[in-house]
Amino acid sequence: MKLLPIIKKKNSPTIIAGPCSAETKEQLYQTCMQLAALGTVDILRAGIWKPRTRPGHFEGVGEIGLQWLQEVKQATHLPTTIEVATAKHVELALKYEVDILWVGSRTTTNPFSVQEIASALKGVDIPVLVKNPPSPDLGLWMGAIERFYKSGLPQIAAVHRGFSSHQKSIYRNKPLWEIPIALKKELPQIELFCDPSHIGGNRDLIASIAQYAYELNFDGLMIETHQQPDAAWSDAQQQVTPEQLDHILSELKVPLKELSNPNEQRTLDLLRENINKIDDALLELLVSRMEVSKEIGLFKQKNNLSILQQQRWGSLLDSRVKTGKHLGLSERFLKKYLEALHQESIKHQHKVLSKK
Repeated sequence: MKLLPIIKKKNSPTIIAGPCSAETKEQLYQTCMQLAALGTVDILRAGIWKPRTRPGHFEGVGEIGLQWLQEVKQATHLPTTIEVATAKHVELALKYEVDILWVGSRTTTNPFSVQEIASALKGVDIPVLVKNPPSPDLGLWMGAIERFYKSGLPQIAAVHRGFSSHQKSIYRNKPLWEIPIALKKELPQIELFCDPSHIGGNRDLIASIAQYAYELNFDGLMIETHQQPDAAWSDAQQQVTPEQLDHILSELKVPLKELSNPNEQRTLDLLRENINKIDDALLELLVSRMEVSKEIGLFKQKNNLSILQQQRWGSLLDSRVKTGKHLGLSERFLKKYLEALHQESIKHQHKVLSKK
């Protein structure tokens, strides 16, 4: 898959900003003019149609908002982007000269909807941003991207906006950074954008999320910005003022992608070699552990014991997590690692028991 950047820019990250929803002509115009005056915003965004969980809430101003956005584009000379969810949305967006389209999280979930939009864009030269689905399903995300590419659209970028979870968290949508990292591994050419507004759900978290995205080599940010965010008609808590956005962007540190100093590069290479040696040792220890698991499987076979000993497993998990936390490892990592290790151990024991 040969992908092209959505916007030609030098080494600095691309910044997309604008209100969650276009509410009034004055609100949209004033917000976007303030953003344009900052000199750091590359693309203006605005929600024209807003998919709501339940009816009766504000669902966007519709076509009139596209007229306002077109006037804003003419006044600021900045490209614009909106969310589309149907072929009709695409038709109207093209009519009012929207420069970039994005596909929302809920739309990405449905291959039929994605294909409808992709088919409507066949033969059209326009960039498309694809947000991740609410569930941490890499296949769905990749599938949506592939549908647009197969419709002849090489300018495609992915937007990480976090993943839904019923577990209590400081985030509106859990980041699960390993998912966008996996996407980049599968599609090395794709540009990755982070949407810290939707990940955090709280303006106080935007700066830290954005900084982490930069440290993971993301190509840009999409941040919801409103002239009076507390009075916004949707997602008030996660929007910032243009002044607040300017402060956030000024404080962010953009890491270098490569070292120019050969001596520093050699130091980094040596450290990486140490990591490789430690990883090799860990793998050998894991193999030894699985050999013991096989011996346990033989013992269980001989004594007609079940593979899963729930009390033993619960006790082991609690003690190892406690020890690991004391050593400075995170609880989330420890649980994921130990659960994966336990499942692999069960597989080895099952192979022994299945030979009865």
